[in-house]
Amino acid sequence: MTDTLPPCPDCASAFTYQVDALLICPECGHEWSADAPSGAGDVIRDSVGNVLSDGDTVTVIKDLKLKGSSSVIKVGTKVKGIRLVPGDHDIDCTVPGFGQIGLKSQFVKKVAD
Repeated sequence: MTDTLPPCPDCASAFTYQVDALLICPECGHEWSADAPSGAGDVIRDSVGNVLSDGDTVTVIKDLKLKGSSSVIKVGTKVKGIRLVPGDHDIDCTVPGFGQIGLKSQFVKKVAD
C-alpha cells in the first residue's frame, strides 16, 4: 500500500485507517468518506436529518439525565434560540427550568416556527 491516507479532519491525527469506503480515526473515533468534500462536515443536522441553524427552535426527543444531578430534561421540552458550536455537544441553549446547557443534535428535533 503505497498511497498515504489523509489526516483526521476533526483532530488532525495522522493515524487514520480505512475500512471499506470509510476512513476512521482511532484517536477521536471520527469516521468520514474519502470521497466527501472537506466542507461536508460543517452542516449540523437534528435526529431526523433536518439542517439546524442558529436561532432555531427544537424539541427534546428523549428524556435526558443531567450529569452530576438527579434532574431530567423531559421529552417534548421546547428550546428556543439555539446556538450551534463545534464539538461533541454541538448546541448551546437555555433550557427552561434548567439554564444554560450544551445538547447533542442527535437528541433534538427541529420545530417549524
